[in-house]
Amino acid sequence: MVAERPLEGKVAVVTGASGGLGAHFARVLAGRGARVALTARRTGRLDAEAEAIRSAGGEARAYGLDVADAAAIAPCFERVQAELGPISILINNAGVGGEGRALDLTPEAWDQTFAVNVKGVFFCAQAAARQMIGSGVAEAGEGRIVNIASIASHTVLPGLPAYCASKAAVAMLTRSLAREWARRRIAVNALCPGYVQTDINADWFATDGGRRQIEGFPRRRLMEAGDLDAALLMLAGPAAQAITGTLVTIDDGQSLP
Repeated sequence: MVAERPLEGKVAVVTGASGGLGAHFARVLAGRGARVALTARRTGRLDAEAEAIRSAGGEARAYGLDVADAAAIAPCFERVQAELGPISILINNAGVGGEGRALDLTPEAWDQTFAVNVKGVFFCAQAAARQMIGSGVAEAGEGRIVNIASIASHTVLPGLPAYCASKAAVAMLTRSLAREWARRRIAVNALCPGYVQTDINADWFATDGGRRQIEGFPRRRLMEAGDLDAALLMLAGPAAQAITGTLVTIDDGQSLP
């Protein structure tokens, strides 16, 4: 029988948790017993999400963090450890859309996409790994880092060259960190979702162009956030003991030719 609360007593950090997939992931982890630290720039919405988890019987706290500010990451994670306990799980979810065709992209837009989607992912992983090693979580084989990449890491999404490039970087970064930290017993993997309707893309999919895009998917639909739950829990929990450096695509067939 599978334990209903396999993450009991674990501390999980979820970045970009003020809405969308991040908020959903935080609820899923809390529902499986984890004490969850929700981090994001939008602290007002973050507080509401943490309160919703507590109201449902889970443990959660909100922490303001802009992952593009690398110097702020380690102090935030240290505060999480002091208040909730040693971090066992990092869900590296914070990201931006990076819209803009190649001929129109400005250096500022490119840098912002990479500052959040790549630089933020790396320095959050670094801070979490250092803490896992220092606390003994890694030696116990319980360290889990799950980077949220995208089908954009291996599939061209038209009109999104900066976003695609940033997610391809996340995919290779995942494998690089997994290789480097393998003997540290930290499992580093990536989840590559297809299109799920979130705050980032809701306006687009309400347009005629967005509806036409959905009609072009093999199953002519968007995914639901819950479609990612099983893979998330596998990579964040005990089942990932022998899984590292793996990119798991969950996209309802959207990346099929």
